[in-house]
This record gives sequence, C-alpha cells and structure tokens, in this order.
Amino acid sequence: MELGIYTFGDCTVDPETGSRISPRERMARLLEEIELADQVGLDVFGVGEHHRPEYVASAPSVILAAAAARTSRIRLTSAVTVLSSDDPVRVFQQFATLDLLSNGRAEIMVGRGSFLESFPLFGYDLSDYDELFEEKLLLLLELRERERVTWRGKHRPPIEDRGVYPRPVQQPLPVWVAVGGAPHSCVRAGVLGLPLVLAIIGGRWARFSPLIELYRAAAAESNQPPKVGIASHGFIADTSRMAADIAFPAFKLQMDRIGAERGWPPLTREAFEAGRGPNGADFVGTPDEVAEKILRQHELFGHERFLLQLTVGTIPHRHVLRAIELYGGEVAPRVRKALGTGSRSAGPLPAPSPAS
Repeated sequence: MELGIYTFGDCTVDPETGSRISPRERMARLLEEIELADQVGLDVFGVGEHHRPEYVASAPSVILAAAAARTSRIRLTSAVTVLSSDDPVRVFQQFATLDLLSNGRAEIMVGRGSFLESFPLFGYDLSDYDELFEEKLLLLLELRERERVTWRGKHRPPIEDRGVYPRPVQQPLPVWVAVGGAPHSCVRAGVLGLPLVLAIIGGRWARFSPLIELYRAAAAESNQPPKVGIASHGFIADTSRMAADIAFPAFKLQMDRIGAERGWPPLTREAFEAGRGPNGADFVGTPDEVAEKILRQHELFGHERFLLQLTVGTIPHRHVLRAIELYGGEVAPRVRKALGTGSRSAGPLPAPSPAS
C-alpha cells in the first residue's frame, strides 16, 4: 500500500496564537512539510486546488514544481485539480512539465470540485457541472495518449491536429479520479480504467463499500485493472490525548466555517471523539492507533493507497512536522510490514544517460 499526505494549504487562524499566518509563511511551511515527507519515506504528497481565502493552493502544479526541486523520491500529485473549470490542455502541459522536473514523479488527481468558486471565477455555468467534467476528462485522456490531437466538444474551442508539448517522462502520465460519494462518478472511473480516490471524511466506513464495489465491477466489465485510494482526515502525536487536543481546535474552526455554509451543526468534542473512534472516519491518535485503523480499513476495502489530510485547519507547525515524522517513521513501517509491502513503493525513474 502507498501511504501519503494531502493538503489544501490551510491558511486560517492558529488556535494556539489566535493569529492568522500569512500566505507567504504558509507556503514556506508547506514546502517544508513535503520535503520532510520525502525524507521519512512516505510515498505520495498531494496538494488540492481551492480558490478561497482560507487556502493558499490555487495553483497546485506550481507548488509541486517547487517541491520537486527539494525532494528526490516522493510522488507529487494534485488533490485535486478541478478539471471542470480548467483547460485540459494547460493541465496536461503543467503536469507534464512537473513530470520532467521531478524525473517521473508527477500525477494528476482530477475531480469535479467540492467547492464551487472556480466556476464563476473562470466563467463556467454550474448547470453544466458534470457535463464539463466528463468532456474535459475525455480530452485530458486523449492528450496523454497522443502527441497530436484533433478534438471537438461543446465547452471548448476545437483542436485541429495540434501537437501538445512537452511530453512527460511517464507514459502514460498517471491520472486518478477523486470522488466524494457519487455512484456514477465511481462507475465512470471504472469504465475508463482510471484509478479511484474516495474521500471518506465523515460517517462509518461500511457505507462506502458499495461505491468501491460499483467501481470494481465497472472496471471488470471494461476489462480494466482497478486501483483504489482512500483519503481521510487525521493527525498523529506521541499520545492519543495529545493528538486529539492538538487537532480538535483546528478541526473545529475549519469544519464549523464550512458547516455554516452547508448547514452542518457545529463540531462538538463528543462528535470529534466519535469520529476518531474505531469505526469513525478520522485517523487521529498515536502511531499504533493510526496504523491499526489503516489496517482494519484495508481489510474492508483492499485499497492500494491511503492519503491522510494532516492539516485540517491551521495546526502549529512543530506539531505538523512531528506528525509527519511519526507517520513516516512509525506508522508506515508497521503498515507495510503487516501487508508485506516494501519500504517505499514509489520512486523516481532512473536518470537519463548523458547521451540521451
């Protein structure tokens, strides 16, 4: 199993200081987090696209390119790219460039977007929400398949036998589909033969099993190999109480902010504790607790990748770095040993020879 981290670059009030960190400081911290994740042996780091004041990651490919220069083995992915409101040609070019800079470590995780700010920002109609995604995903797949493309669609000017450059190191450039719970999105990923990332950020695990079954069934009917990733909230500290006490204030500030927009009730400590319990969606605890929970989830889903969002809201940087150390140094080895996998499942391609 591949183990990794994802973030949106939260830039909110630090519960410890009562002050909001600057975007410049948050960006510096984020690059340090990615660099450390690489050093401690994690497999993947993802940066998600958002266009809101509480996040700094509106351009994940730029952040990941900076991280490529500071890392050597960790895979670098968007988490997600809001493809519905972007141009697939530019997305492909950006991540092909990232792939070249990172020597074959780039990935694209595409989604329809859990927040909607990008649609009016870039001039798209929300009534075309799913149609935009499907059309642009098919174009993105065409672009990674062929150097020269002829294409016509409804939501973008046609392309007439044009070359799209640069071409990436990896052939093909990995494209994952991220879903939040829409059954038809799972089926679409399976039919297209694309790996699936399922966001489980609330509720009990068992209710997500039918979605993964739908995906695998669709992949089987299309004679495509399935690959599943799970993305969840969490935090790791040396003691269980410390993990909860550090994470809860930040989780509450951020989830209450989103909840006020979507009609959720405020997050209580009781609900938070239930969420980090044995059957809850959150992975908050000691390395032993988090490793055990990952393994129990794997028994249910049999997934190939697990991504943990360590920074739900602003958490003091020293605690985030410690959580990454514990994740890579203690959680990952225990999970890999139990599953019989190697020390790190992903790395760069061999360097090209001087003559190439």
